[in-house]
Amino acid sequence: MNVSATNPSQASSKTAGLGLRSYENGVWSLDSGYFRDSFDAVHLIEDRGELAVVDAGTQFSVPRILQAIQELGLTPDDVRYILLTHVHLDHAGGAGLLASHCNQAQVVVHPRGVRHLVNPSKLWQAVCQVYTQDVAERDYGGMVPIDPSHIIEATETLSLKLGSRQINFWDAPGHALHHVFILDEGSNAIFTGDTFGISYRELDSPQGAFTFVTSSPSQFDPQTHKASVMRVMQAKPKAVYLTHYSELRQVQAAGEALLQQIDSYAALASRHGHRGQGRAQAIAADLEDLLFDQLKAHGSLLSQKELKTLLALDLRLNTDGLICWLDRIKANS
Repeated sequence: MNVSATNPSQASSKTAGLGLRSYENGVWSLDSGYFRDSFDAVHLIEDRGELAVVDAGTQFSVPRILQAIQELGLTPDDVRYILLTHVHLDHAGGAGLLASHCNQAQVVVHPRGVRHLVNPSKLWQAVCQVYTQDVAERDYGGMVPIDPSHIIEATETLSLKLGSRQINFWDAPGHALHHVFILDEGSNAIFTGDTFGISYRELDSPQGAFTFVTSSPSQFDPQTHKASVMRVMQAKPKAVYLTHYSELRQVQAAGEALLQQIDSYAALASRHGHRGQGRAQAIAADLEDLLFDQLKAHGSLLSQKELKTLLALDLRLNTDGLICWLDRIKANS
């Protein structure tokens, strides 16, 4: 995958400690502090003193976001929108707490995600079941409910004004049914959450950035995922902003790589679909081989041990998501 990431010298500033970086056209990225450095990005869009926060990290991210707003010379009352790509907790866990500090802000989310923000108990319970309550509280801190009057449904036709710029929304299934793409006309960029893949800066090589598919549970679907990726490619944005992690400019090359990889994920999962208890191990092993082979061809300088450590969480979640997909196919057949 020969994809160029933004050269750090192209960013106008980076605030020590916060991981706050300015890109052109009023777009900023902020390290949310979740899991590890440069893993989970919150993005900020500023225009004429009005601010939108794209994804809100976890509840533990909120003090960092408020500090970043102050660094920009703005206040929480300048936040007009909290825009959520989807409601997985590393993207939306902090939305309710952040909204409680931003009195003028409306939270914008896919219609399928509204009920989970109004009453997060079911979503929180599911997270606790997957990770255990102790781990969920340690990593996410809980969720604060949001008054329905402060929520806007991000339908396909929604267009919002921020300062002098338009922000539009597209339905973006494939990673999750409650996922949207956020199109910022001011920067000619798309905030893609997880549906346009993951690109960790540790995986950058002399060839550029390495982008890979996230098939985490439980709504991965190859065909709709490919359609969403192609929609971004057809739009030909100047850049895409990934939650994991931030700006990519070589959109077409990244998209082509993702399309091939989605097919590879589906094929390797299907190859082991007949297995019983051993399918998870077999799928995980094939996923690891696929990604490590591609990273070697990409010129990654990381050792296999370093790659195993860096990608351990993704390999586990992607395996679980592929198993959910296989089970869904079987249930519907």
